[in-house]
Amino acid sequence: MPSVLSHPAVPLALTAAAGTRVIPPSLAVAACAASVLPDVDAIGYWAGVPYDSPMGHRGFTHSLFFACVVAIAAAAVLSRRDVPAGLAFGVVFAAAASHGILDAMTSGGGGVAFFSPFSSARYHLPWRPIRVSPIGVASFFTARGVAVLKSELIWIWTPAAAFALAGFALRKLWPGTSH
Repeated sequence: MPSVLSHPAVPLALTAAAGTRVIPPSLAVAACAASVLPDVDAIGYWAGVPYDSPMGHRGFTHSLFFACVVAIAAAAVLSRRDVPAGLAFGVVFAAAASHGILDAMTSGGGGVAFFSPFSSARYHLPWRPIRVSPIGVASFFTARGVAVLKSELIWIWTPAAAFALAGFALRKLWPGTSH
């Protein structure tokens, strides 16, 4: 898995690309939370839930179904704060679903149960350039942790920054769009 530091790159890039008129701060915060929420299954990892269990790491909470449930809940809450429900659903769904996609791009770990609870099959993407992150904070203070962060800078943060800059540039080219 990428580190908890890098999963928010996707919603942050979406927010920067679209601007705060389109994605208000409350939605950006919810999307960042949704981008790391799938790793709540790490509690089960420490509690002895088997990795390949439906509730194990990269299981149900990494599925598209879970991302949909999280997005529906966020849309219900945020629509009370004047965020259009469809926008909230789309941004939060993209953020939560991106977690599994990024995990499926890592060099290690089990696959991702994208279709749980309907299928227990686990998948990796064919292209897996992101170094798998160690589980636990202490592991980041090692050479492996530094290598993971370098990998994430190249394969997650650089494309996210390019996307954000492209969106920002497009907004500047067409006056009257969001800022």
